[in-house]
Amino acid sequence: METKYIFVTGGVVSSLGKGIISSSLARLLLSRGYSVTIQKFDPYINIDPGTLNPYEHGECYVTVDGHEADLDLGHYERFTDIHTTRANNVTTGRIYQSVIDKERRGDYLGKTVQIIPHITDEIKRNVKSLGNTGKFDFVITEIGGTVGDIESTPFLEAVRQLKWELGKNALSIHLTYVPYLKAAKELKTKPTQHSVKQLQAIGIQPDILILRTEKDIPPAMRRKVAQFCNVAPEAVIQSVDASTIYKVPQLMHEQALDNLVLSLTGTESIGEPDHAAWNEYLRKLDAAKETVKIALVGKYVELQDAYKSISESLMHSATYCDRRLELTYVNSEKLSPSDVEEKLSGMNGVIIAPGFGQRGIEGKFTALKWCREHDMPTFGICLGMQCMVIEYARNVLGLEDANSTEMNPSTRHNVIDLMEEQKSVSNLGGTMRLGAYECRLRPGSIPAAAYGRETVSERHRHRFEFNGEYRSRFEEAGLECVGENPDTGLVEIVQAPALTWFVGTQYHPEYQSTVLHPNPLFMSFMKAAIANS
Repeated sequence: METKYIFVTGGVVSSLGKGIISSSLARLLLSRGYSVTIQKFDPYINIDPGTLNPYEHGECYVTVDGHEADLDLGHYERFTDIHTTRANNVTTGRIYQSVIDKERRGDYLGKTVQIIPHITDEIKRNVKSLGNTGKFDFVITEIGGTVGDIESTPFLEAVRQLKWELGKNALSIHLTYVPYLKAAKELKTKPTQHSVKQLQAIGIQPDILILRTEKDIPPAMRRKVAQFCNVAPEAVIQSVDASTIYKVPQLMHEQALDNLVLSLTGTESIGEPDHAAWNEYLRKLDAAKETVKIALVGKYVELQDAYKSISESLMHSATYCDRRLELTYVNSEKLSPSDVEEKLSGMNGVIIAPGFGQRGIEGKFTALKWCREHDMPTFGICLGMQCMVIEYARNVLGLEDANSTEMNPSTRHNVIDLMEEQKSVSNLGGTMRLGAYECRLRPGSIPAAAYGRETVSERHRHRFEFNGEYRSRFEEAGLECVGENPDTGLVEIVQAPALTWFVGTQYHPEYQSTVLHPNPLFMSFMKAAIANS
């Protein structure tokens, strides 16, 4: 069949959940047997979110091919089990960079380079590139930002052109907000009407409206919206707040969103969707009565989206272990020897979070020392693993000034050091060790038992590494290097075998945990935490 293109836009306010709606629709279409992919267009001028502070944009997600991407790609993968790549996330910065590179090469033959057609053509080329591979029946494209934003205008113009060019093979879904005024006890549809009018003013008529709401929208009100917005009544769908984002596919299916998309794109339905595995996850999620208490120690705890993939991975593993996750965020900047017992003693397990820079680092050392001495199941990820090594060097090996050269370039004991290939790097964007690399696991280790094999592939995002010159000293003192890259010998995993579960990974296992396939190392950690309860 010809590839169908679905465009998802948002109106009224940001953060409505376009990524969740896109992911949910993809899940429904996949469950029917279609091949699907999702891409995100972000209107900011940064080339990618890799150099953005997490407070600006939440977590930076990493794809298998080493692209630093928007956190929505994490949702795409968790819902669909599809690995995303560089092609699945494009920013305004990348579009302009590509066009300027072409202009410098002379590709435009001396023409004046303009927003239309050059920028919009580049956007259209990126939209269609996934469809042109012939691998996908549906390409879902989420347009970041809100209709009316100056930054989004070129993307929306490209969508207008594509809808005209592709005809029935293109579909527009517009997500808006229907506020509830508590004082008046009324839902208000006027913001939605205005948002659709803005979309129509630039030449895009939405085919489906999805109304985000905290209260159930009466059928009569939905018919009113349909009438004002030139949309079929059955194409006005509500998205009421759910107890978990993973129930949204079910809620959308109950309102026939997948059937509607198939009908509007002229696609033959190939049977009812198979939701058995997904529904089993939801059943376990609802049925879990006992809780498991996990503390996440990091410096971005005020913005929990900074650790989105970790929190979701913990939820996946807790659910499959028949537990409700009770996740407590502990600010590493405010953690000290005087209160660490109070904050961590009631936990079943502790995550030492990834990150960059000096801020909050001493609190992570404090947490690790307490966890090690109290045999608390502990999982250090990326910088968390590096902190595990530094704390062990200081308090077990007796190297009191041990540190990372990221924190102290002149430390005498650089147990964590800049990777050799990073020493000549001057630009920060997209230059770290990024993407999936192989890791060989030591037989008999916790990671080898968790994965059930001796070689795995996991994703990285770091510049600094375990200093191999200290390897034998750590091994002799009880912190073993149980995972390494087979090509470079780079230490990927450390473990203290004398403790119940004390493991650090240089890679980010949270990037490869999905609803249907939780990451094995998170499952192992969760089982240890439950046993500790």
